[in-house]
Amino acid sequence: MSSQIQADYLIIGAGIIGLALARELKARVPDATILVIEKEPDVARHGSGRNSGVLHAGFYYTADSLKARFTRDGNRMLKEYVKQRGLAINECHKVVVASDESEIEGVRELQRRGERNGVEVRIIDEQELAEIDPNARTTGIALYSPSTATVDPSQVCHALQEDLERAGVRFLFGQGYARRQGQDAVVTAAGVTIEAGLVINAAGLYADRIARDFGFSNNYTIIPFKGIYLKYTGSDKPVRTNIYPVPNLKNPFLGVHYTVTVDGTIKIGPTAIPAFWRQNYNGLDNFSLGELLEIIGWESRLFLGDNFGFRSLALSELKKYDRSYFTGLATKMVKQIDTSGFNQWSKPGIRAQLLNTGTKELVMDFVVEGNSRSVHLLNAVSPAFTCSFPFAAWVVDHYVLKQ
Repeated sequence: MSSQIQADYLIIGAGIIGLALARELKARVPDATILVIEKEPDVARHGSGRNSGVLHAGFYYTADSLKARFTRDGNRMLKEYVKQRGLAINECHKVVVASDESEIEGVRELQRRGERNGVEVRIIDEQELAEIDPNARTTGIALYSPSTATVDPSQVCHALQEDLERAGVRFLFGQGYARRQGQDAVVTAAGVTIEAGLVINAAGLYADRIARDFGFSNNYTIIPFKGIYLKYTGSDKPVRTNIYPVPNLKNPFLGVHYTVTVDGTIKIGPTAIPAFWRQNYNGLDNFSLGELLEIIGWESRLFLGDNFGFRSLALSELKKYDRSYFTGLATKMVKQIDTSGFNQWSKPGIRAQLLNTGTKELVMDFVVEGNSRSVHLLNAVSPAFTCSFPFAAWVVDHYVLKQ
């Protein structure tokens, strides 16, 4: 391999956002040379391949957010892509249930947000809920989302890779970003120098660090949260649809819920346990002392100051390592279930959650920063998978081709 490569566009990261950007650029600038570098040996090895696969509808987000703007259209566009490519999809829908009367207003607030965002949602009563899923339990009313579905995220990403390679997009695997060189070049961990007309940073857990090399992300850092699900291995199918609780809309986590995966597997979760380094999946895997010290420093400050309720969040999340506590949260949303059937932990995922270091608040929306030499996609967390196609189009319009 040549130690020097030139490209019109260099995309860092082969997760769903990097792939969607390459797809959009190839469609809009077909003669451009597009290079995607990825530190892993394959696409979707981190957030994109480890997420739940839920195609969200778009009713959680305030109308002025990028998440609200892109989720509804992203849901439709990804469904079209999956069906056109013959990939797996489970149109299993979703309900949000109230555990008691105090949560009824939360259900109605989600309905209002959905309607403002142009999302198909409706309030249903307990009888209608029983028709959708006889085992789901609510107090008085629930919110029904017919457009929610599940896909296999890794399968989707590999299909995109195949499409892109066929269209002439080049991938370099095992070639993670190491440093910036000069104004327009990037050096990979393998020592390859890439001169690019524009660098597009879609590096997920490391996007903030790369952005700082280019003079961006000065007010942000990533605080990683570990998400784990428990799979149901019983022979029965205790739920038919995705069942979610009413969330605390002051933070970006949706609470422990039931997910029906693309192959019909049922799982509960996820956790949102503060992690101690960026790829803190299992034990000491990928351990980084520098990351540990930096992240524990921030988490200690957030814990002591109890910013955005971090102290109670951290303590309650750590309890979820206790399987009986974890499954107990899920029993509130159904009429009956054999909790002993939840006995297989899923592959952990890490949420690359952005923290505003000035306000010490979690950032609730996507963040994009850039100039004529580089563009940086920060906080590409849920529902980024669902949003990926229209989000990529917006980034190309507002940051790439606007240069």
